[in-house]
Amino acid sequence: MGMNIRLDRFLADMGKGSRSEIRQAAKKGRIQVNGKIEKQTDRKIDPDRDQVMLDGKSVQYHTWEYIMLYKPQGVISATEDLHHRTVLDLLDGENRRDLFPVGRLDVDTEGLLLLTNDGELAHRLLSPRKHVDKVYFARVAGQLPKDARERMAAGMMLEDGTPVQPAKLELLKDEEYQNEGEQEIRILLTIQEGKYHQVKRMFEAMGCRVVYLKRLSMGPLVLDETLLPGEYRRLTQEELARLKEGAFQDQKTD
Repeated sequence: MGMNIRLDRFLADMGKGSRSEIRQAAKKGRIQVNGKIEKQTDRKIDPDRDQVMLDGKSVQYHTWEYIMLYKPQGVISATEDLHHRTVLDLLDGENRRDLFPVGRLDVDTEGLLLLTNDGELAHRLLSPRKHVDKVYFARVAGQLPKDARERMAAGMMLEDGTPVQPAKLELLKDEEYQNEGEQEIRILLTIQEGKYHQVKRMFEAMGCRVVYLKRLSMGPLVLDETLLPGEYRRLTQEELARLKEGAFQDQKTD
């Protein structure tokens, strides 16, 4: 690749502080390039060849990042917010500042969220023409109408008149159980859009209320069962390859 960038930009991109913090660190002799202390943060380095260390730790440059996050409740899918923690606040200092979530989950919805700085992939995954399946697990309170499955499969109307595309509803076998005297059912719902509060509004249109909502998958990307809420990991090469294959294949002409 051999693209040279400024040392301060390199360290800032990797989430190691603001440029002024990085300048201070350099003045104090905390930065080394190829084993030598480097105090000039405007010098150019080649991320592929030069070895950069901060406080004795090697800093690797990743051009593109793809991170699977198990978003917990109470955290918002944005890069900044004055009142809530954001999904970027969950990432420790190893991560870059140019990441953003692909699509959003409501503040009280948990589950799979992809964070990346690859705008083209994000754009394709979110394109309505792509029909990317998103699968949710939900606990729903109230009586589902008998024809709920058919109504969702046909594409229904939300209470405010917004139409939504066909969705696939599955009732899970231990479907009914009492919770605080209220009847609840457990369902899996597959949708291909992501309108505002869509899943909740679909059930509200049928006289029910979503009590708990968790996204399990997005296209071929499935939430890692070993992650706890708030935990994350980089995508594996295989996950990334499948995700890109799905996103970049030509439109089906049906």
